[in-house]
Amino acid sequence: MGELSDFGRDVVRQEAEGLRLLLELVDGAFEAAVKAVIDCRGHVVVTGVGKPWLVGQKISATLASTGTPSFALHPSEAVHGDLGRLRAHDLVIALSNSGESEEVTRLLPVLKRLGCRVIGVTGNPQSSLGQHSDLVLRLPRAPEACPIGMAPSVSTTAMLALGDALALAVMKARNFTREDYARFHPGGALGRSLMKVTDIMRPLEETAVVGVSAVVADALHAITLHKTGAAFVVELGRLRGVFTDGDLRRHVRDEALLDTPIVEVMTSPCRSIGADRLAPEAVRTMVEGRRIGELPVVDSQDRILGHIALKDLVAMNFM
Repeated sequence: MGELSDFGRDVVRQEAEGLRLLLELVDGAFEAAVKAVIDCRGHVVVTGVGKPWLVGQKISATLASTGTPSFALHPSEAVHGDLGRLRAHDLVIALSNSGESEEVTRLLPVLKRLGCRVIGVTGNPQSSLGQHSDLVLRLPRAPEACPIGMAPSVSTTAMLALGDALALAVMKARNFTREDYARFHPGGALGRSLMKVTDIMRPLEETAVVGVSAVVADALHAITLHKTGAAFVVELGRLRGVFTDGDLRRHVRDEALLDTPIVEVMTSPCRSIGADRLAPEAVRTMVEGRRIGELPVVDSQDRILGHIALKDLVAMNFM
């Protein structure tokens, strides 16, 4: 191994040591901070300057994605008008390893006047930030891993880990579920994997439905009216079968087809899915069913609630 590899491993060791020291500082003040976040009736606002500002943006994003309304506020922008974003019921998390960052400390009197509570995250509880905060979360006093001891490294790693611990402890205290998480992540693969059938289905009023006494002409009219590829046949609201373009092609040469009772040409039984199932299960059902174009959604009593359209799944990047 070369000299630079040795130095790289040393950086990792120093940052790991910083996290080990941080473990000893996660105490009663941490629990008080978690409670302050949970009790906050406004937004949790994260601020800092330099590298802590970048860390703060990530902490704020983690809070927001796990159910805590949050935004990041740069202290320089704050004193040039963005203080108007703050309200008395907001909670401010201020990040500064030294606790003396000028841009952060000059905000403190203003935050007090506004009535915001402040959680200071600093390696120096006796600093200006520490003394003017309602709660202090301490960072370990450890040297930076930088070869000249200047560039934030150990301190920002500890700051990020502490922010993650805070956000995730709040998440745990709130019993935040996988389903809750999906509501805040609808655009990605993770969010799609946690979506339920009810999140992707078309409602009953957008579904072509006919009764068992209907004829083929009625089904075609319903299909045309709802601009779908299938009509679902029900009896007293319960699903009994489906009439698709495939059924139509199979019987197109039949005489008086339009007047034929729908129960004589429908596919029965037909595939369906429960409204409480996860969306990926619906996708598998449609794919395994030779690319079913429309899949009926039913409740526990087989009453139809709506349907899933294949083209909607394509638009939502499920396919």
